[in-house]
Amino acid sequence: MSKLSDYSEIPKAVVSRLQKLGINSLSQLIFHFPLRYLDETKIIRISDLRLGETAQVQAEVKLAEVIYKPRRTLLVKLSDGSGELYIRLLNFYPSQLQQLQAGTVFRILGEVRAGFFGYEMVHPQIRKASETAPVKTTLTPIYPTTAGLSQYTLAKWIDWALAQADLSEFFPANCYPTGMMSFAESMRLIHHPAQSIDLHQLESRQHPAWQRLAYDELLAQQLSMRRHYLSRHRLRAPNIQSDGALIRRFLDGLPFQLTDGQNKVIQEIHGDLNKAFPMNRLLQGDVGSGKTVVATIAALQAIASGYQVALMAPTEILAEQHFKKIAAWFESLGLSCVWLSGSQTKKQKQQHYEFISSGQAHLAIGTHALIQQQVSFAKLGLVIVDEQHRFGVEQRLMLKQKANTDEWIPHQLMMTATPIPRTLSMSYFADLDVSVIDGLPPGRTPIQTKLVNEERRDEVVQLIEKVCQAGTQVYWVCPLIEESEALQLKTALETFERLSADFPNLKVGLVHGKLKAAEKQQVMQAFYANEIQVLVSTTVIEVGVDVPNASIMVIEHAERMGLSQLHQLRGRVGRGSHKSTCILLFQTPLSQMARARLRVVYENTDGFKIAEEDLRLRGPGEFLGTRQSGLPMLKVADLERDKPVLRLAQQQADQILRQHPQGAQRQILRWLGTLQDLATV
Repeated sequence: MSKLSDYSEIPKAVVSRLQKLGINSLSQLIFHFPLRYLDETKIIRISDLRLGETAQVQAEVKLAEVIYKPRRTLLVKLSDGSGELYIRLLNFYPSQLQQLQAGTVFRILGEVRAGFFGYEMVHPQIRKASETAPVKTTLTPIYPTTAGLSQYTLAKWIDWALAQADLSEFFPANCYPTGMMSFAESMRLIHHPAQSIDLHQLESRQHPAWQRLAYDELLAQQLSMRRHYLSRHRLRAPNIQSDGALIRRFLDGLPFQLTDGQNKVIQEIHGDLNKAFPMNRLLQGDVGSGKTVVATIAALQAIASGYQVALMAPTEILAEQHFKKIAAWFESLGLSCVWLSGSQTKKQKQQHYEFISSGQAHLAIGTHALIQQQVSFAKLGLVIVDEQHRFGVEQRLMLKQKANTDEWIPHQLMMTATPIPRTLSMSYFADLDVSVIDGLPPGRTPIQTKLVNEERRDEVVQLIEKVCQAGTQVYWVCPLIEESEALQLKTALETFERLSADFPNLKVGLVHGKLKAAEKQQVMQAFYANEIQVLVSTTVIEVGVDVPNASIMVIEHAERMGLSQLHQLRGRVGRGSHKSTCILLFQTPLSQMARARLRVVYENTDGFKIAEEDLRLRGPGEFLGTRQSGLPMLKVADLERDKPVLRLAQQQADQILRQHPQGAQRQILRWLGTLQDLATV
């Protein structure tokens, strides 16, 4: 990929300013697309102007003067013979007053507004012109820019790059939908659209030129993902097979039956582990769908075949939750499970390191402590990563490298309670095999969601006192733990003090991210034991916390939180036999986005429906977390708008990789550059 600094034609000052825009190469320069367009192809008579439209007129200056009421302003009166138009400059130089002399003809481009004297334009584009000066024949692109880099200079070097760049096709015509524009034609049209092109269609990116580029970009993404997927099948992994006796013993000891959704996913994972190449499966399941049981059965299959298992979770609270649950199951099976955390003593850690390295520990559970240098597995065959979007590519790679062998790569099972919309699964997660647990286990009680204005807080306090006196417990979640006047959010510390005063007969606890791990464990243990009735918390309890006796979740400033976070927090209740309620406290006035989010979570309990709405409202970034570290967001394509194009790209990818591997490589480099290899691990 050619660096701009390699071209002597481009002044160093221009290269430096382009780099501030993230433009370092020739391809990045031609992919620097316009934000919008100006129509300088027509000159409108002043008498034909309409309020609110952006238009260009050519008129003679009749009067230019500085007025001082209500503030210092340069007011210019123009006429083209059909009518009069005023322009106002609130910030101007003395030289502009000299240029705008009576009798001079200018072309003025701007938005038409209603002014005190009639139609006016405020700070329009002003260019000196003659009566016979030709008008432009193409729409004028307006690019994102930076200080010291004018639109003229930017457009000039983009045109230069277009002339230098290879705009050829990489595949035969049958790899593209019939009638689709060529890549070169699309690129030139977007940077220089003819005056006949529909401006709305162009700016909304629905023009066929944009559709061609969206297809190209999504195809590059699909090719990269599918290439990773196929290359994984050429790697070696443990061939994990077992007679199923250990799993049957485990299932016989469970006090419940697995759901059809769980059984379906277990069979998919079982099939993957039987293969000689590494599994890379994403297990999706809504809050409370029973992912932990499914992961445990996968672990038992590996253990029965003589391999160790590692399970990594993003927080100590979640890791400890997994350890307590799975260790109790393993004890009845005669298996060893150890837990690693940053809060353990040096002696405890050393003992656990020895258990893991000797192979005595069948399963090791922990946070990032699992990827410390001192951790070494005897025979690691399966890696399980919970809430995978919380970890970066490098962290997951380090855990897999704990197998300490060149003979195989461990199988990997990733889990998430944040459902991935189908369009994301087809694009950013196309290198994974995806399993979904449909439905919830029997016995989960439905959760009623209530939207409550902060002004009715006292009613919420009364409700909490009532339910706690009846024997159940309450979460009260606050977004921040430090005072922030700018955001005006209640802090967990303030809320703890306030609720402690509100409930003199109840025990109120506090847990947040700045507590030491041992202190968090102590508070959570007291909440499990119902020694604490009201737990004030930040979002550290967002995932994994399972207290069946908790029946109410109060979320302060719910309007500030994302949809997936609200859904995750809501899922902390409804885990027992008690009627459960999630109360979303909000402050007015609400922004349009906040109102839309609250409406979605109020009207839906299906995590997949909520995820689709979240994608529509906020785009893919929220779902990807740190998984795609270094991978660029889409430049052209929009996953919601371009679903049909995405399906076409998905259908073509495997065939193109087989028949045109060199073209596929060039396509990936054109769109993804050197970042392609960060797509997955």
